[in-house]
Amino acid sequence: MVVIIVFFLCHWFLSLFFHSFFLHRYASHQLYTTHKNWERFFYFSTWLTQGSSFLVPRAYGVLHRMHHEYSDTEKDPHSPHFFKDIWQMMWHTAKVFTQIRTGEKQPEPQFTKEYLPKWDLLDRWGNTLLVRLVFMAAYTTIYIIFAPNYWWFLLLPIHFLMGPIQGAVVNWCGHKYGYSNYSNGDHSRNSTPWGVLLMGELFQNNHHYEKNSANFAMKWFEFDTTYLIMRVLNKVRIIKLIPLEIKNQQSR
Repeated sequence: MVVIIVFFLCHWFLSLFFHSFFLHRYASHQLYTTHKNWERFFYFSTWLTQGSSFLVPRAYGVLHRMHHEYSDTEKDPHSPHFFKDIWQMMWHTAKVFTQIRTGEKQPEPQFTKEYLPKWDLLDRWGNTLLVRLVFMAAYTTIYIIFAPNYWWFLLLPIHFLMGPIQGAVVNWCGHKYGYSNYSNGDHSRNSTPWGVLLMGELFQNNHHYEKNSANFAMKWFEFDTTYLIMRVLNKVRIIKLIPLEIKNQQSR
């Protein structure tokens, strides 16, 4: 049982960290710079930790930029206010994401003018059904060996769809429940203490107010774990955080 709990928590938080750190704050918003070799390392780590639910960074970046531009309107790819439940929202988001990834949907130029990380080989290979099934088989094998009973197997769907589930929780809860520090013209909300469990991603109201800030926590009682790790990486010069004032100038 201990092995299963540790495995689940490691998978959840490692996948969540690279989701927040690389897909969101780098691929989508370019809130820091890094050497190309480190970018490849973070890219590979995102694929490895998301596994069967790997989200292609360039497609994620475009999708998320659309979300900010059209937040909580009918053109928002994942606003919870146009769907009956979270599953319908996830299905719609997956459809738009796939259209962007395959080129079926051509995004407006404003969503591709800023840098989008790309690794063609890993994007193609990581998206194959075979690779996804191998990850799913690996997760299942761990449960077969270490789960004390079959009730624990109910956690496997979360492993299989880890990346999309984390994104859906953030976008559903972060635009429906909690409090607002700022009036952004949308329904974005902050959720605490749950924001801690999502490593800062549930401070959506703060983030939509100032999308160019690497720190999603604005009040003394808000805690952005991902940003704290980013500060350490900045300190040891693995990444270079872009100051807010400079980022705002670049975005004009």
